[in-house]
Amino acid sequence: MSVQTPKRSLTLRDLQEMRGRDEPIAGLTAYDATQARLVDESGADFVLVGDSLGMVVLGHDTTIPVTLEDMIHHTRAVSRGVGHALLMADMPFMSYTGVDQAVHTAARLMQEGGARMVKLEGDAQQVDVVRALAGHGIPVCAHLGLRPQSVHKLGGYRVQGRGEAAAERMLSDALALQGAGADLLLLECVPAPLAGRIRAQSDIPVIGIGAGSDCDGQVLVYHDILGISPHSPRFSRNFLAGAGSIQAALAAYVAAVKGRQFPAAEHAFSA
Repeated sequence: MSVQTPKRSLTLRDLQEMRGRDEPIAGLTAYDATQARLVDESGADFVLVGDSLGMVVLGHDTTIPVTLEDMIHHTRAVSRGVGHALLMADMPFMSYTGVDQAVHTAARLMQEGGARMVKLEGDAQQVDVVRALAGHGIPVCAHLGLRPQSVHKLGGYRVQGRGEAAAERMLSDALALQGAGADLLLLECVPAPLAGRIRAQSDIPVIGIGAGSDCDGQVLVYHDILGISPHSPRFSRNFLAGAGSIQAALAAYVAAVKGRQFPAAEHAFSA
């Protein structure tokens, strides 16, 4: 009887190499060990413990009430179910307002939670924080576009980057964050043409969620692709419909991203 060799854990370098050979990167969120195991088995390249857990798990209206202790708790649980995918965790609201606090937050997510990369929301104002994290050897994903932690400032969940001035500002922010040491960019609810421009001028993988198909990869919320969120966003798709099982739905999502069948035009936003 042959013994299967376990797949090795993916690294940041693997994601960078996938971009280099134009291989789509597939990511999904997870919030507990069982979800993480299923996502990992689906063939996803990275698992994000998103502060979206505040809405889809804890029942809040926004991500703002999520604490660092919440994120560490759920990241630790997810780490027990992940063997292959790279594990990324969100830095929650007001946990990275300065360099010292940001380094402390990231260190706890990695040491106590088991994360291998942290994600933070922000524009060029976060350059000093990103530079400090990178200087301490902490992989960073910078989140631009719709930033849920800023929902009250933005006036709701709206597409960002529409109009020439807003588009140029986001492109400038993306390049500044990359220059500071960000390893990945995540673009949420961004017009597809703008996402394509940012990707074309970036040297690091660009991951989209509601940013069209011209990105290096995609990420969606676990509950959204199963059609069990109270309000499914337009940029998502119910992969459970007709799939027969959760495992099949997750695998179908990964296959659709890898095969460039998702996202389609109806999941994108115009400029």
